[in-house]
Amino acid sequence: MGAGVAGLTTAYELERRGFHVEVIEGDTRIGGRVLTHRFGTGPDAPTVELGAMRIPAHHRLTLEYIDRMGLTGNLRRFTTLLSEENAFLRVPTGFVRVRDASGPLCETFRAELALRGGDRRYAAPAIAFGAWLTAVVDATAPPELRAALRDDLHRQLLDLVARLDLAPHLRGPARDRIDLHSLFSAHPEIRTGCSGRLNSFLDDILTETSPALLRLHGGMDQLPRRLAGRLKGRLSCGRRVVGIDVQDDGVLVRVRAGARTTVEQADFVVCTLPFPALRRVRLSGVDDDKRAVLEDVVYCPATKVALHCREPFWREEGIRGGASFTGGLIRQTYYPAADDRAEDAVGDSPGNGAGLLASYTIGDEAERIGRLPARRRHRLVLDELAAAHPRLRRPGMVLGSASAVWGLSRWSGGCATRWGRSAAECEMERLRAARPAGRLFFAGEHCSTAPAWIEGAIESALHAVHQVVHYAPPARVIGVSGRRGRAGALR
Repeated sequence: MGAGVAGLTTAYELERRGFHVEVIEGDTRIGGRVLTHRFGTGPDAPTVELGAMRIPAHHRLTLEYIDRMGLTGNLRRFTTLLSEENAFLRVPTGFVRVRDASGPLCETFRAELALRGGDRRYAAPAIAFGAWLTAVVDATAPPELRAALRDDLHRQLLDLVARLDLAPHLRGPARDRIDLHSLFSAHPEIRTGCSGRLNSFLDDILTETSPALLRLHGGMDQLPRRLAGRLKGRLSCGRRVVGIDVQDDGVLVRVRAGARTTVEQADFVVCTLPFPALRRVRLSGVDDDKRAVLEDVVYCPATKVALHCREPFWREEGIRGGASFTGGLIRQTYYPAADDRAEDAVGDSPGNGAGLLASYTIGDEAERIGRLPARRRHRLVLDELAAAHPRLRRPGMVLGSASAVWGLSRWSGGCATRWGRSAAECEMERLRAARPAGRLFFAGEHCSTAPAWIEGAIESALHAVHQVVHYAPPARVIGVSGRRGRAGALR
């Protein structure tokens, strides 16, 4: 069940092991939360990632499958937030370039400390740490985590950092920027100054702003399309699962396609549906703890809005990629990379225009924007972003728009999160989420150690495949049917 990366990887690996596999997908497309939008149908149409858009260089499983699918030659560097010196950051006085941001950020941070009753005893490097960490969290985190950071900094985190020698982590011509990645790597003990919720989110912050991020030139959807192309069994879209009945010798699946509902029987089922989607499916033969974990896993909404622009005007402003923190409701704006290699100049030809990921939000802001009608949503983003990029208001500059509201999608509900939980609690939830119910198995990023990443989808798929291959039914089932080891169908 499900033709996202987890479902397709599961099907691919089971077929390699001799199983007869069928994949069913409720949506009209494959890919799950990998969604590459193309403004046009030609080979040079500008692309924008409305779903997964980056691959950490340490995600070895993702890179392994990219290599297996013959896509390694398409890997390029992903330039992220704070990596483009000419991108914008929002400060109380307006927008400043990243290269000029240290002064305003530190001034704002000192003012916040004063308002919270702090004093000015901190040296400049400690203030720079607080200022840049605040800027990153403000750009990437939902509101409650932004508030948690300020509480942590004021309570003890800044004091812990102030005791360290920060000189090895200072960057920039004026030595007024902090390399947060090297600092947290060299001094993991400072994370004791973070509350539980912020501490678990720090991993995501540091990963998302890492200099070691990659992307797939030509679209991230190449990975699920290549996986689907390797399958021998049937893959069908527009077939929604409405009921699952786990039995001793197999699983009955009720599938609705249009007005018609059918009941299919499978020896094994691997369910990769996100739990918000699975909550709407009628389940039987599933124990109480499995039902409970379906409700326990928390999903965070995310909304992306893309604009099709007549030309990549931001390049004339010196922006060659990376992201701006534009504040307001839209938070982050990502610019397509302008790579040196000629074949990467997709979308630069006259008449094609250029794609711009105008807004990427998570949490409350994502939900607020997502609940707006599409036209109002796109107008709001355009109006807010035009404060930083007035050229967006020029007649004919914006040719089109598109968006994905993952939190309200019937197929996803957002992405799984485990923020605010201890390592032991996270592992316990993962085990509960991934635990099979008889011949019904589970996969998806919500069943992995890397929720919200492609890596997690693949990791969970391999785990589910191992469980299916080594399935050992109770002795009474072996005695009745003797079906152990038989090739079966994956729904």
